[in-house]
Amino acid sequence: MENDIISNPVIWSPSDERVKSSQMYKFMKNINERYNINLDGFAKLHNWSIENKSDFWLSIWDFFNIKGSKGTEPYIDPINEMPGSKFFPNGKVNYAENMLSGDDLGSAIVFKSEDKIRKEVTWIQLKVQVAALANFLKKQGIVKGDRVAAYMPNMPETVIMMLATSSLGAIFSSASPDFGVDGVLDRFGQIEPKILLTTDGYWYNGKEINITKKVIEVVEALPTLQKIIIAPLLGIETGYNNDKFVKYNDIQNQYKTNEILFKPLALSDPLYIMFSSGTTGKPKCIVHSNGGILLKHLVEMGLHSNAKKESRVFYFTTCGWMMWNWLVSGLLLKSTIYLYDGSPFYPNAEVLWNFVDSEKINFMGVSAKYIDALSKENINIIDKYKLKNLEIIGSTGSPLIHESFDYIYSYIKKDICVASLSGGTDIVGCFVGGNPMSVVRRGEIQGPILGMDIHVYNDNAKSLKNEKGELVCVNSFPSMPLFFWNDNNNEKYYDAYFNKYENVWCHGDYILKTENDGFIIFGRSDATLNPGGVRIGTAEIYRQVEQIDEVLEGLVIGQIWKGDTRVVLFVRLNENTNLTEELMDQIKTKIRTGASPRHVPAKIISVKDIPRTKSGKIAELAVRDLIHNKPINNITALANPECLEEYKNIKELSA
Repeated sequence: MENDIISNPVIWSPSDERVKSSQMYKFMKNINERYNINLDGFAKLHNWSIENKSDFWLSIWDFFNIKGSKGTEPYIDPINEMPGSKFFPNGKVNYAENMLSGDDLGSAIVFKSEDKIRKEVTWIQLKVQVAALANFLKKQGIVKGDRVAAYMPNMPETVIMMLATSSLGAIFSSASPDFGVDGVLDRFGQIEPKILLTTDGYWYNGKEINITKKVIEVVEALPTLQKIIIAPLLGIETGYNNDKFVKYNDIQNQYKTNEILFKPLALSDPLYIMFSSGTTGKPKCIVHSNGGILLKHLVEMGLHSNAKKESRVFYFTTCGWMMWNWLVSGLLLKSTIYLYDGSPFYPNAEVLWNFVDSEKINFMGVSAKYIDALSKENINIIDKYKLKNLEIIGSTGSPLIHESFDYIYSYIKKDICVASLSGGTDIVGCFVGGNPMSVVRRGEIQGPILGMDIHVYNDNAKSLKNEKGELVCVNSFPSMPLFFWNDNNNEKYYDAYFNKYENVWCHGDYILKTENDGFIIFGRSDATLNPGGVRIGTAEIYRQVEQIDEVLEGLVIGQIWKGDTRVVLFVRLNENTNLTEELMDQIKTKIRTGASPRHVPAKIISVKDIPRTKSGKIAELAVRDLIHNKPINNITALANPECLEEYKNIKELSA
């Protein structure tokens, strides 16, 4: 089985025309001419980006014509300190200014809210609205370092508020409206915002979800708020009896101005505060830099995702997931970004593909779990939609299993680059991912991201190939967090990433580097199972279980049992399906033959639902803590915490 895992066949190759028309190829040619070298493929380009780190980031600045000042050398100081390296330490830049550099003609944003609303925002409308909102914030006394928060659906006003905030050097943070009051306060309560942008509700599954009562509770619990801006989506008459509340449209009318003053900022000045999922405690408030996000996203959007002027870029996300922050950076490339708010399965399972097809989208991103769900239902897209403009399908959030690659090429589109991505909120970007110049192999992430020196380490910090270990990055990169909010002496920061290996970022993913220099991720290393002292990635079990028709999805944990750890598998079954002895035998046989005998669970238990975070990740740690009678530190991180009640008294766990 091990040899099968690491020798995956090529299932897609880019044409010569596609390679040579890509932004990455043009960048490589630029490097060759600039430095009089002869790089001739992604692997050599990546090696060059690692070995010539300062020249690489300097070339990124120049290739994308970043607005601002590079300053003087050194361009990275110190060159390889983690954390601590500053990129362009003497430079000045403003993220919003670079985001708003598109021509006045054409659409900057296209927004769809299920089947209820479709709206376009042109570049000139975007600039006008950002200018008015920035003028309002300035008149409210908002200055560099102040926090502005959004409790919002994925709609244009959220992007506009972020741009207005960052134009002044203030710090933006967001949460999606499906968060409960406690979940919002766990996040915003720590950072004490002065301004809140929010709405009256949103559409989901065709239903109107009113959040006005939640908004009032949130506002009452945040005493630092000076103003609350309401940008309605549903058109509910709220009538808030408080002079702190102001309407978004009134601001646009009263504070209209032709001028946006972009504050020149150090690249290491804060841009965003983002939040960890919080499944292991109160969410960490991760502070990200103005210049770091700019540089990192130009690489990932502009080179790896091939976004450019007039490209159409879409990622299905909410404002509570880091992929929102990633998506909106498409504006840096003068691309049109597509925002979709609502259920990806309403009114049917094809709705996103209809959106992609009708809007002529070039890059589409979704979660791996979404692809898994389509695959499980054998949803046939390829016969109904041509998707002729779609070049790349991005997938992240959890490992994209081998069979999901098969499904995409069989049922969605044959000539497509499947870019499986892996990174996180911690870096607002990726360590490994796709690229338009390399082949796609079944079940593999194509390779590392440019500028990222990625290795797989064992416990002794030895770099591995064809063996599983920890995902690490051994060089500094611009989107490392600046710090965690209210973290004395950076203790939590160091503990999160640097306590395992000195001066090496350890991300907490259990991963394998293949003989093809691709990567396969087997899940979070803190959720790794250790029966008999042997490490097993949870994704290895999910891959087998989800091939069984009767099983919709599974969740696996290690239960401490009689001095060892035993594997316990919870399964959510199809409607009208029971967990019979025959089905349990089928599951065990599938796992034994598809993975190994040591992957076979000691217990298989049927449950009605599987807990997950709001970004769709299976919450293994919450269940593990629950069955070991440990507190679940941040239940507000879960999208469906009520389902945990079922797990509390499962008799099979005590037998």
